[in-house]
Amino acid sequence: MEGIHLLGEWYDCAADTPEMTHSASLRALCVRLAQASSMTVVGDSFHQFEPQGVTGTVLLAESHLAIHTWPEHGFVTIDVYVCNYTTDNTAKAERLFRAMQDAMRPQRMKFQAIHRGGGDA
Repeated sequence: MEGIHLLGEWYDCAADTPEMTHSASLRALCVRLAQASSMTVVGDSFHQFEPQGVTGTVLLAESHLAIHTWPEHGFVTIDVYVCNYTTDNTAKAERLFRAMQDAMRPQRMKFQAIHRGGGDA
C-alpha cells in the first residue's frame, strides 16, 4: 500500500510543558491537531510514566500518529504514517507533523520521510 511515513527526533523541547509530562495534555494536543489536519480519529491510547514521560498513539482512519516524550532529556520521537489507498493523504500528514513540531518547539531536529509501498512484492 502506498503511503508516507514521517519520522522525527526532536531535541531540546521545553521539558516542563504539560504536553511533555502529562498524558491527558499530550492526548488532547494530538487529537486536536489530527482533527485540525483533516484526519479521521478512530481511537487513541496514551500511557503516563512515573515519574515523568508519556507514550501515545492516535489511531487514524488514514493510519496513525505515535509520539513518545522524555522530559528529563527534552526529547520527543514522533511518527506520522498515512496510507494513500483511495486518496493522497500526504499533505494531511505533513500538516499534522508540522503542527506537532510547532507545538513541541524543538531546538534541534532529525527528520526522515519514507515512501512506503508501491513496489512489487
